[in-house]
Amino acid sequence: MADLRAQIDAIHTDLIERLVKRSHYIDRAVDLKKIEGLLARTTDRVAEVLDKVSSTASEQGLDLNLARKLWAELICGAVCRMCHHPSPVRPNAEWQRPSPSARC
Repeated sequence: MADLRAQIDAIHTDLIERLVKRSHYIDRAVDLKKIEGLLARTTDRVAEVLDKVSSTASEQGLDLNLARKLWAELICGAVCRMCHHPSPVRPNAEWQRPSPSARC
């Protein structure tokens, strides 16, 4: 069991490293969205991402509801990061903080 737990812990470390890398891309997106006059969150992009995630999750055998929930949180976190960046991007009018406990 210890070996299995160590392997799971290694996956956790890998996931965190990838999320850090993703956050660096989000920071770059702030710059590009400002240049292009885009809002922090666009409905069509959110739908596109969630559709791709659902398709990949289905192909890989991951629970679709879990995948969509995880990515919805990632998207929310990205929008919050963009809006609280030192040179923030405006959220669109339809975006609202998902819950009072969210860090946005």
